[in-house]
Amino acid sequence: MRKIVDLGLLAAFLFIALFGPTPAGASENYIPSVSLDNYWTAFGSPQLDASLAGTNEFKRGDTVTLYVDLTNYGRIMGFKADKKADTLMEQALADREFDYERERTTALGIIGTLLSSSGLIEVKSGDQLIEALRSGEKSRDPMKFSIKISSHAPAGEYPLQLRLSYDYQYNAEVDANELDSKVGLRGFQSSFWYERANTTITIPVFVKRESDFEIAEVEAELSAGEKDGIIEVTYKNIGEEEASDAIARLSVFKPFSSTDDQAYIGSLAPGEERRVKFKIDVDSDATAKPYSINSEIKYTDLLGETVISESMKIPVNVNPADRSYTLPGVVALILVVAAGAYIFRRRKRG
Repeated sequence: MRKIVDLGLLAAFLFIALFGPTPAGASENYIPSVSLDNYWTAFGSPQLDASLAGTNEFKRGDTVTLYVDLTNYGRIMGFKADKKADTLMEQALADREFDYERERTTALGIIGTLLSSSGLIEVKSGDQLIEALRSGEKSRDPMKFSIKISSHAPAGEYPLQLRLSYDYQYNAEVDANELDSKVGLRGFQSSFWYERANTTITIPVFVKRESDFEIAEVEAELSAGEKDGIIEVTYKNIGEEEASDAIARLSVFKPFSSTDDQAYIGSLAPGEERRVKFKIDVDSDATAKPYSINSEIKYTDLLGETVISESMKIPVNVNPADRSYTLPGVVALILVVAAGAYIFRRRKRG
């Protein structure tokens, strides 16, 4: 038996595959040029919903991938007969169209765009595509979106918006030349109308409560060649949880060195500050200019786990080496003594 190719349906899928979504300002419908017989009008449409696979709670500073599953809950709400089928061929055509109309709830060419309304969460990935999703089905593969959470994002809920754009069939028409008792409908053809639909689904993401730190104040004026120079740093807990057994640590580099690069802070409650001191040596050939020294805080969280904070930069200003007056003083003293001896000898000769 010869396979009958549904040219209308094939053309519709090729249109979506080749040209993609309807551009802004263009028609929202794809309407074929051939108008055939319409026996039925179906009522219903796709109904898409989204859910996260896995956790939606993350730490500040994380870069994570969200796996979003789509499910189509669309269903046919009913049918209305538009043309009476009086002959056997018309009945066959009506039955064929009825089957096509049931595809009204299938979403085609689904494009997902994830948006963040907060500057504290950045969506780093582009649009995601699912070719088709029939009624009652869940996407075989999830949409994948990468997001970056700011290192100082306050704990709480951050709603992300998933915008879905898709096409669906909203009408089908059929026709044929004749009905053959052996091969069925001869010269069968069909036409399909497709409509563009858009929906937005909120996906909540939560940032966990934890300690977080910033440098509130710094006193760091050093000189080239200085030994045991003191820098004072005030750390503040700007997070939501208390940090216990906190220790501030430096990561020094040339022209700096230190044998005292750690300072004990202790417990630091949310909103609390603590001032600590570090001893720093500066190389004698250090260039006089502003520098930055990296620091971090190692602490114990409420679960008893050891945590190391994000790195924080301490601004340090290095001044030119202090001028030594020892050598000029010795030279001056020698000159004074020599002058005195010269005067004494002359007087003695006279």
